[in-house]
Amino acid sequence: MPRAWRPAQFQGRRRTRRYFEGWYFKSVSADGAYRLAVIPGVSLADDSAQSHCFVQVNDGTNGRSAYHRWPLAEFGFEPGCFAVRVGPNRFSLDAIELDIDRPEGRCRGRLEFSGVHGWPVRLLAPGAMGPFRFVPLMECYHGILSFDHRLSGQIEVDGASWDFAGGRGYCEKDWGRSMPSAWVWLQCSHFGDAGVSLSASIARVPWAGFSFTGHIVGLWLAGRLVEFATWNGSRLVELTVGERAVRFVLERGRARLEVDAERAAGASLASPEQGAMSGRISETLGAAVRVKLVDGGKTIFQDEGRFAGLEVVGPAHEMVRAGGEK
Repeated sequence: MPRAWRPAQFQGRRRTRRYFEGWYFKSVSADGAYRLAVIPGVSLADDSAQSHCFVQVNDGTNGRSAYHRWPLAEFGFEPGCFAVRVGPNRFSLDAIELDIDRPEGRCRGRLEFSGVHGWPVRLLAPGAMGPFRFVPLMECYHGILSFDHRLSGQIEVDGASWDFAGGRGYCEKDWGRSMPSAWVWLQCSHFGDAGVSLSASIARVPWAGFSFTGHIVGLWLAGRLVEFATWNGSRLVELTVGERAVRFVLERGRARLEVDAERAAGASLASPEQGAMSGRISETLGAAVRVKLVDGGKTIFQDEGRFAGLEVVGPAHEMVRAGGEK
């Protein structure tokens, strides 16, 4: 099966410069005491001497981050499936194995995943980007590999043992040249009921000399995915970005999704620019979120979530021009 219909697997095997690809694993313990995001990836810079592979770690419990790099030759992947190696570290949708012991930080152990549920892959809509996945020359492509999965295992973080047994996990990825000029990203898997997860990306997307505000939002309700995306005709009718809070509202037909998030302090992470990991962004794993889904005037889901990942990057006014205005 072609790579377009396998978003998890490595997409960049023919790329040599101005390219990045990264997988994002967010893991939160059952009680929320331990919050960890691990991002393996590859950076192919314009200057080949700067190209490398990496594992970036966001310690959301203590608000710290570390960027660990290896020579590009230390990156490996399995053709036809998702199995990636960065130095001594291993990543798949079954488990991650970490073996990092460096001055920048220590992170060692294994987490196993069960009950993985990604964005459905269909013939004309292979994943979260839908038919936009086939549009050439976009700066960034996006995939949601697991809305929610169960965790088992332990990770030693800077000498402390973190037990993730019974916790919840999430996995997504991005690949291309650069991230958008401005975006809001939100993800939460800790609501009142297990098996509920929200993933939301709203961004100002450049393409072919112009730009538009696009969105990919999925609410996973214990086996049912409610989709709001630019490509399926939903509309972003409200977006408010403040110093303390973010609010957005989407509509599709008779369905309406309202999301309110409270911002929290985060850690600084590296971000790709023309393949090089030279940008900086802030990401928290401690945001709170309120979600309400209404369909035909009837409330389908309403709850508050904790330990959400949240990024707000770039000038908000670029995204506030909602509805895909040019």
